[in-house]
Amino acid sequence: MEYLTLNNGIKMPILGFGVYQIPDHTECERCVLDAIDIGYRSIDTAQAYYNEEAVGNAVKKSGISRKEMFITTKVWISNGGYEKAKESIEASLNKLQTDYIDLLLIHQPFNDYYGTYRAMEDAYRSGKLKAIGVSNFYPDRFIDLVSFVDIPPAVNQIEMHIFHQQIQAREIMKKYGTRIESWGPFAEGKNDFFRNEILMEIGKRHGKSVAQTALRFLIESGVAVIPKSTHKERMAENFNVFDFCLSADDRNKIASLDTETSLFFSHYAPETVEMLINMVNKQ
Repeated sequence: MEYLTLNNGIKMPILGFGVYQIPDHTECERCVLDAIDIGYRSIDTAQAYYNEEAVGNAVKKSGISRKEMFITTKVWISNGGYEKAKESIEASLNKLQTDYIDLLLIHQPFNDYYGTYRAMEDAYRSGKLKAIGVSNFYPDRFIDLVSFVDIPPAVNQIEMHIFHQQIQAREIMKKYGTRIESWGPFAEGKNDFFRNEILMEIGKRHGKSVAQTALRFLIESGVAVIPKSTHKERMAENFNVFDFCLSADDRNKIASLDTETSLFFSHYAPETVEMLINMVNKQ
């Protein structure tokens, strides 16, 4: 396993396992146990995924020392603001059955995220959080936040894949010492991802799949990745990406696939904000 050193000295596995859209507790617990059995030591969950309990159960049942695991979760919009965020951190600790969370992120740049971040800073100072950061913060909101907090974000988890390589965001995060973590490293299959001719050709030369080639591209870019699968054989495939390197020509070809556009939604768009806020209201 390769690691990224965060801006506070904490080491985070560059490859982790995501549990987005696995709300069924039995299924999620099985998946996390399978991932841990394969060798994953970083698990990414969130309050909004409704599976923190399953992750906590799996980590306990795995028998792996807590010190060997790196657990990430995220504060949801409805828990925005100092007091609510503070309560939600305690709730997440209880659900995950742990005394500390390795990385806590603000999930979305909405509601009172300044108050949320202050609660996270306090929890960090008390030892309940080993590192703190944000998710889905575009450069403008990120710069605004980082300019008025005491502890700079260690991580910004954003949409990043071969079709949206986030060159500007990478430059901004590097300037502020914040690591990028990719959600959706396979673009959720959009743009016929798994049959992309460039990835297929490069992968074939290395004896690797399209997924492995795409993951390797991000890893070699210094980006953490958290691919998700409910199939153990795919989990194993995604984990097996440390025994080859891309050539400069390989990387240039993959770089040419960048459309500089989200395949999902823009946080600048009013309809996106309304969609996310409506999700909170329905809860």
